[in-house]
Amino acid sequence: MDDLRSRILSGELAPGEKLPTEKELQQRWGYSTTIVKHALTLLRSEGLIEGRRGSGNYVRDRSQLVRRAHSRDMRKRLGSTSPFARDSEAAGRQPTWESESEKIPATPHIAERLGIRPGDTVMHTRYRYLANGDPIQLADSYEPIAVTGGTQVEHPEQGPIIGVVARMDFIGVTIDRFIEEVAARPATPAEITALDLDQRGGRWVIAIERTYYAGPTAVETADIVFPGDRYRLVYEIPIDPWSPEEVTDLP
Repeated sequence: MDDLRSRILSGELAPGEKLPTEKELQQRWGYSTTIVKHALTLLRSEGLIEGRRGSGNYVRDRSQLVRRAHSRDMRKRLGSTSPFARDSEAAGRQPTWESESEKIPATPHIAERLGIRPGDTVMHTRYRYLANGDPIQLADSYEPIAVTGGTQVEHPEQGPIIGVVARMDFIGVTIDRFIEEVAARPATPAEITALDLDQRGGRWVIAIERTYYAGPTAVETADIVFPGDRYRLVYEIPIDPWSPEEVTDLP
C-alpha cells in the first residue's frame, strides 16, 4: 500500500490512471486477497483512489474547487452567473445543477433563523451542484414568502437573475451582510448517496449554515454541504482602518 500511496502522491500515477487488478497486486506484493482488499479500502478512505463498478480502481482527481467567500454573489444584473458557476469555471470545470422549489411552512428551527413565526410560508429550494458531472455540493435554501412572494424572483431558478444578492436587489431589498457558521461532521445517508461518497471514500462533509440580512431582517437562510475533500474554503475578512485616536495602550 505504501508503494501505491507514494506513487500517487508523487504524481507517478496520474489522476484517472487505472490501478492493477487485485489479482495483479496480490502477485506483485505476495499478500493474501484479504490484505490487498484492505489496502485498497484504506486508499479509498484517504481519497486517493476511487472504485468504478465493473471497471476497477482508478487514481482519483484530488484537485479542489476554491470557494472565495469575500466575492460571493457580487451585485451583477441580468445574465449573471451563480457563485458556484464562477467557482467551477475558475477551476476549469463545467458547472451544472439540479433544483426544485416548493412552498412549505417554516419549521421552528428555520423560523428562528429567519426571524419569522413557525408555520409561516417559505420557499424551500433544494440544489445539487455538479462539476464535470461529479456531484460536489448540496444546498437547501429558505426564503420568506413575505419577502419574495408575488415578485419575479419568487422562484429562485425561474426569474431573470441568479444569485441571492442580485435577486434581492432586483426587488428593492438591499442585502448588507451575511453570516456563515462552518462545521465538519459525518455525512447523512442521504448526503452519502447524493454526493456519491461511497464510490470515492471518505464520509465527512463541510456543513455551512448561511443567513443573508437586509438590515435587521433575514431574507434567506441556507444549509450548504460540501464533500470534505473536494472544496477549499477561502475567507477574506476586512479589518477597520487604523486610527491613532483609537489606540489607548501603545508599548
